Amino acid sequence: MHNKPQSMDTNSAQQDGQKKTGSKISRVVTMLIALAALATGIWAVLANLSDSDSKSRNPIRTGVEAPDFTAVNSKGEQVKLSDYRGKAVMINFWASWCTPCVREMPLVHELAQQNQNKVETLFVNVGESKGTINEFMKSHQFDFPVIIDATGKVSKLYRITGLPATMVIDQAGQFSHILLGELTEDIPLQQWLEESM
Repeated sequence: MHNKPQSMDTNSAQQDGQKKTGSKISRVVTMLIALAALATGIWAVLANLSDSDSKSRNPIRTGVEAPDFTAVNSKGEQVKLSDYRGKAVMINFWASWCTPCVREMPLVHELAQQNQNKVETLFVNVGESKGTINEFMKSHQFDFPVIIDATGKVSKLYRITGLPATMVIDQAGQFSHILLGELTEDIPLQQWLEESM
């Protein structure tokens, strides 16, 4: 009789031990996942901050030549920035999930239409698929072409770290104005465009 309770105690001790081991493993796995996510985040930041070599060659500031790029827009057309040399260019970086981007888009689009004969406007969607872009455009009743930068190639070249961002490039291909953040009525974008023509 004395043996049975002992074996029951042994079984429950084993089960407790297994539960503790299982909980330790799940804690370790959770910590590893968290560390992997942290490492990925740090890597992404460092990847943008590194490249000091190319940053010194091509800084993004007024008076400096805008980096050339080739991309495809939502209508399947190839777009190359250098093709617009001799004409002012406005580049607007945006995404559909970005509330300030969505808020400013009617204003940017209106200015683009008013100046379409003298200014080329390139809307660059950062990180979204063609389907997502088309759905957004349809629901907001916009029909202009959008450059699809799903991999972030163009936005990385332009050192975009936050959205929206609007850049005006003059006829010589140099940055004349850079706006990091939302375009509002009190920002003289029309004047910037006129100065760049």
